[in-house]
Amino acid sequence: MTTAATHLRTIALHWTDLQEAAGTPSQIGAFGLGLRGYLARLDHADAEQLEYERHQAAHLRSLERDPIQLGDRPVPVRLHILDTMCVVEAALVQCADDIAAAAQRAPIPMPAARKVTGSTYRSMREARIAYEERQRQVQLALADQHDPKRWKYTGRRTASHAALWLLARVERMPGPCRRITEQEEQRIVTVAAGAADRIERTLDIAAQRRTLEQRCGCGGKIDIHGGEGKTPIGHCTGCGRIWTEEGVAV
Repeated sequence: MTTAATHLRTIALHWTDLQEAAGTPSQIGAFGLGLRGYLARLDHADAEQLEYERHQAAHLRSLERDPIQLGDRPVPVRLHILDTMCVVEAALVQCADDIAAAAQRAPIPMPAARKVTGSTYRSMREARIAYEERQRQVQLALADQHDPKRWKYTGRRTASHAALWLLARVERMPGPCRRITEQEEQRIVTVAAGAADRIERTLDIAAQRRTLEQRCGCGGKIDIHGGEGKTPIGHCTGCGRIWTEEGVAV
């Protein structure tokens, strides 16, 4: 069984791939609802490209009309990948927020200020010891507040950082947290599994198999194999016939 740790590593490993893919020209995935679905996706992709080019041309014309506009030209953006990234990041960050709120201890507080008068300390040695102790407490509090193993509610709140922080909790790594409960771990399992599945389907890096409702002429079921960047292939479990996008192969 795939574990939460495996899902979280998948997310952290492929987050950069998503960022890069979001700004690259669209490549047609290799899995759909049969070969007709695959060809339909080709047509859909062509339509999306034409629509993008139309908006791009309009944008360039607006820049030509306004000479004040400077800067880089816009690059193609794959909106479905950006949607995946937004959904995954929101789910992981919210999960980390919830787990941290329950399992992470509060930072060590700064030492309270102390009013010093001439009679506060009996000697310079006593005053120096008190000063050094307060400095030690200040450094300890600062180190705890900025501990990289501490989940923070501001600053770096990315999907990859949340995945790695949750991975540390699942693997019971040391940090300013108690051990998570079974219920908390199950919450992480659910969120991580859903996020990893979305990423794998978006990047088309997972092998997939689907059985069509439509039957072969022999009455057998038709399985479609695809994913992992491969061209989808239809296979009849009855007569063994194989289809590709070019037609019947065998």
